[in-house]
Order: sequence, then structure tokens, then C-alpha cells
Amino acid sequence: MKDLYDITRHLVWLTQFGLSICLPLILCVAASVWVQKTFSLGGWVVAAGVILGILGAVGSLRYSLKAVERQGREPKKEPPPVSFNRHG
Repeated sequence: MKDLYDITRHLVWLTQFGLSICLPLILCVAASVWVQKTFSLGGWVVAAGVILGILGAVGSLRYSLKAVERQGREPKKEPPPVSFNRHG
């Protein structure tokens, strides 16, 4: 049962990872195409949308990789709490 849980958890993480990388680029390009057609602007708007989308995807990639690194670290061992009930 633990294997199924691990597989499901990794599958969910991979899906989120893929969407967080792809969606900023897709949404920025779609928005820039809409702005270009709505306001009759030049092609530079789409180029700006592509650049913003790539920057958003890179930022999301960095955030996801940092989260993976945090999860991969071993938890710090905390010292036992101080107990004042011990009388010696």
C-alpha cells in the first residue's frame, strides 16, 4: 500500500511540475495574441509575451527545484527538550 501511495504522490508532483512550467508560457502567449488582435498592435507584443512566459516558466522551475531540494534533505535532529522535573 505504501508503494501505491508513493507512486501516486510522485505522479501528482510530476503533473504539477509540468503544468507549472508550461502554463506561464501558454497563458502569456495567449494573452499577448489577444492584446495584439484587440488593440491592433504590432508583433512585438507577442514577442514580449513569449519573453514574459519564458521568464515565468524559469521562475516556476527554480521554485519547484528548490522545493524538491528541501524535501530531499534529511530533517535536522533537534536536541531533546529541557526537562525541569529531573532532580539530581
